[in-house]
Amino acid sequence: MLNAGDRAPDFSLESDSGKAVSLADFPGKTVVLYFYPKDDTPGCTRENQAFSAALQAFDDAGAVVLGVSRDSVERHRKFRDKYDLGVTLLSDPELAAHNAYGAYGEKTMYGKKVTGAIRSTFIIGPDRKVKHAFSGVKVDGHADAVLALVRGGGASEAPAPRTPTKGAAAKSAAPRSSAAKSAARAPAKKAAVKAPAKPVTRSR
Repeated sequence: MLNAGDRAPDFSLESDSGKAVSLADFPGKTVVLYFYPKDDTPGCTRENQAFSAALQAFDDAGAVVLGVSRDSVERHRKFRDKYDLGVTLLSDPELAAHNAYGAYGEKTMYGKKVTGAIRSTFIIGPDRKVKHAFSGVKVDGHADAVLALVRGGGASEAPAPRTPTKGAAAKSAAPRSSAAKSAARAPAKKAAVKAPAKPVTRSR
């Protein structure tokens, strides 16, 4: 898979409108190129809808958004029309762009190793260098995270948390307040022992 700093390979793929599209068509623009497995499946539909909903915001930020899958141009058209998608969909049946970007290969589905399209996104700068790369994308919130990066802010997606080692956990522990430290050093006070009550002698 391509990483940040790599040169983005050019391509020429047919779009849902029947036009050949390549990176060279967008001089001076940031290009958001995302690969997804299949049209009209739950996750892919949500992803394409999210990018379509944010299309104007991407345009305002000077970015073009392109979605790529193995689906045919005709299938792209049906998918686009069914969900009223605004994003440009590119057909890559021969996997030329998938392979060039490392978006096709072995992955895990339902606990099994399979070979197929890897949900990936690349933010490509006007200099045609990869600025950010995502692999194994989680759909929900992804379009917003990409838009934040295009705008120059931080992404809302966070990397998977790492399990800290014992040493790291000790270093990362929050410091105690001075009051807490003093309390820890102070000797424990002994509980006061009450003298037993004297029996009361009643006169007869």
